[in-house]
Amino acid sequence: MSQLYVDNIKNRTGGAIGMPQGAVVTGVVTATSGSFSGNVSIGGTLTYEDVTNIDSVGLITARSGIDVLAGGINAVGVITATSFSGPLTGNVNGGTLVGTALSVSGIGTISDLSVKAAVETVSVGSTYDLGGGRVILECDATSGTVFTHNLTNGTVGIVSLSNFPVRGNSVTTYSIIFTQLSSTPTGGIGNTTVGTGIGTNITLTPSGVAGFTTSARVATASTVTLSTTASDIDIVTLAVHYNGSGTGDVANYKVFATGNTGYRFGTVGF
Repeated sequence: MSQLYVDNIKNRTGGAIGMPQGAVVTGVVTATSGSFSGNVSIGGTLTYEDVTNIDSVGLITARSGIDVLAGGINAVGVITATSFSGPLTGNVNGGTLVGTALSVSGIGTISDLSVKAAVETVSVGSTYDLGGGRVILECDATSGTVFTHNLTNGTVGIVSLSNFPVRGNSVTTYSIIFTQLSSTPTGGIGNTTVGTGIGTNITLTPSGVAGFTTSARVATASTVTLSTTASDIDIVTLAVHYNGSGTGDVANYKVFATGNTGYRFGTVGF
């Protein structure tokens, strides 16, 4: 059956218009309602005020905003917004949004951040006995970047820094709070000399990498030495610089060590 061309139908009233299959309307059609049992193909722009469902393969552009009253928005791709207003609730990839707080367990990149208050989680460093009075202190970045360790006995022979992100040219900082529970030789020690380990035997295990051993750098002609006095507290900071090249190549990492030792109760005078 040949197609029927109907030109310039506008504001048509009265009975039904019978159109054979394949009818083509080249003018404007105005109707109060319409029902289509098959597909509708529109080559130009579709303008509408109220619809129930939209299944779009291409781009949807809204001139004055989108109001979602129920059901939420399920986006498989990336959502880009110039601003956000309202409480943060729900889930994000790698973390959660709870109330007005953001918790991300994966890697997050923020170009500009203003923080009124920051709280760092402190975790207890895991220890593994090497025998002969030497232990490995494990600092896992998935638990935080500040760790505590009680020097009850033995030497901190190796510090292991693991699961830190390797993304671009970046630095991951670890702080270790050592507490000397008893005086040496019954207590524990550790410094950046070869004999006692800490700083010269650093195991790096970046996220997704098998790991390797390297040494930490200290300031010229200095050594980070832990106190041997009972109840003293030492704070040692290790900074891992990754230059953004091969993640498994030890040459692309540098570890820097600094220490503030011998913290104890005292007096401050003016």
